[in-house]
Amino acid sequence: MKSIYVTAIRALRRALAAVGILGLLDRWAARSRRGLWFRSLFSIYDLEDLLPYDVPWWTFRASDEVETFLAAKPDARVFEWGSGASTAWLSRRAGSVTSVEHDAAWARIVRPVLPDNAVVQVVEPAAASGGATDVLSAKDGFEGLDFGDYVQAVDHVDGTFDVIVVDGRARGACYDRAISRLAPGGVLVFDNVDRQRYRDAIADSPVPVDVEWTRGMTPALPYPTRTALVRLRA
Repeated sequence: MKSIYVTAIRALRRALAAVGILGLLDRWAARSRRGLWFRSLFSIYDLEDLLPYDVPWWTFRASDEVETFLAAKPDARVFEWGSGASTAWLSRRAGSVTSVEHDAAWARIVRPVLPDNAVVQVVEPAAASGGATDVLSAKDGFEGLDFGDYVQAVDHVDGTFDVIVVDGRARGACYDRAISRLAPGGVLVFDNVDRQRYRDAIADSPVPVDVEWTRGMTPALPYPTRTALVRLRA
């Protein structure tokens, strides 16, 4: 169903462009948050089309709060599991961004649009051994794959991070790894927490945290979603 929807939306975008309506939507997007959201619906899974609108694929409320945080700390260090529009958005606002991506083909699309302060590292999953140490993804299509090296990629970057984004594969395991690397006063962005397994990961946090649950309009999606902002408890 997802592929059918994306194909239909892209066909509609071409039709709207042909008759000049897409240009009108662009002008609406430039002056209105609702217009921006509506125009972004036609950019789903199309990084090139979405980038001009300078939005990460989180709830608008979450991105507003992270933008305010980064405005006060322009030299922030960012680590991210899952690259894309958020990587470009973060790179314009932070000192440095390190993003880990499991999909080499997607990384080849993302890298050319990034400035020098952002890097995308590809760490592909390996075949699962069937043992207790395997780190698995619950997403359909990734059965039998071990994301252990992908999750542990954060261990190859020194220091703590002011912003950490969990928005890729094996998110529960990424969260457990990330929370110990979050700087005091920093923020961890955990996207798509509509899913119970992600809320469970936060509930089982290895250290005390405070969580802000945001819900609402999200770029490129026709329905509201949730993004959690997690902070270490003082």
